[in-house]
Amino acid sequence: MQDSVKAFSLQQLDADAFRPATEQEKEYITKMRPSSTFFRDGVKRLSRNKVAMVSLILIVLITIACIVLPMVWPYHYDAMLGVRPGKPVDSSFNNLAPFTYGKTELKRIEAGEKIFPHIFGTDAHGRDYFIRVMYGTRISLAVGFFASIIVLIIGMTIGAVAGYCGGKVDLIIMRIVDIIYSLPDMLVIILLSVVLGRVLNVEGTIFEKIGANIISMFIVFGLLYWVSMARLIRGQILSLREQEYVLSAQATGAKGGWIIRKHLLPNCISVIIISTALQIPNAIFTESFLSFLGLGVNAPMPSLGSLASDALNGIYTYTYRLIIPAVVICLIVLSLNLFGDGLRDAFDPKLNA
Repeated sequence: MQDSVKAFSLQQLDADAFRPATEQEKEYITKMRPSSTFFRDGVKRLSRNKVAMVSLILIVLITIACIVLPMVWPYHYDAMLGVRPGKPVDSSFNNLAPFTYGKTELKRIEAGEKIFPHIFGTDAHGRDYFIRVMYGTRISLAVGFFASIIVLIIGMTIGAVAGYCGGKVDLIIMRIVDIIYSLPDMLVIILLSVVLGRVLNVEGTIFEKIGANIISMFIVFGLLYWVSMARLIRGQILSLREQEYVLSAQATGAKGGWIIRKHLLPNCISVIIISTALQIPNAIFTESFLSFLGLGVNAPMPSLGSLASDALNGIYTYTYRLIIPAVVICLIVLSLNLFGDGLRDAFDPKLNA
């Protein structure tokens, strides 16, 4: 009976199914999807997001412009065009409208000399307004990026330690975070900026031009703005520390710091990138707000907030002086927020599950 069943089964088999595969069939079968990584897949998804890419291009163009243009622009941000040594002050340079010239420049133009135009006019002290906007943009972007780096380092370190250690360490750190969250941010920032601005002495140092207020602003960011980053990192570490590869590393005797650096933080990279990108516009807006209140960079160094504050004196006569820095702030903050949203959509695994 068994022999007859075997014979029947052999008769049902297709002999063509067992013939050797041709070279074309082998290439087709062995052709596989090229290997990729999480970062590469995220970049591909980000490149397909048109809004995020336009925002990135705008941020890059603004950054390049505020770095390169001051190097080649014929006017300096603190040069009063109507003031010349040994000669009376020429008040015709004060409050020039866009693309207009002072009396001295008009005489030079009549003599055949070429004068570079004042694209945004001049301010009340006869300083070229365009180059001041460029310098103000540079200061605001620098404050935003450096403040975000400070927040990233402090928040990532404290959040990783709290999440990995747990227990009493986590309890103490989280209570400190809760206390900081309960404080009114703007009031504390203003108070600390005023106090630290008077206590810090930066005369004779490399920070003399920007002033003590900016240094105090960085200290404020380091003291207050790390809590959101710390909470996010802590939540990620708590979910990752029970994974098998972490337990395996602990079983082999690996130290906690090595596990955090080699295993836990690399797996939190998406949260870190997204949080840092969204922190930059927040820092820029805070700096502009404090500069608007007079707690930013020292005069004559401009920032976008201080330019908007100075423009209030002539808001009815020279409205464009308030509109220009306000539009630049809006463009930078909106572009960074949209780019941060694009990063979140591209790199957050939960949104791509």
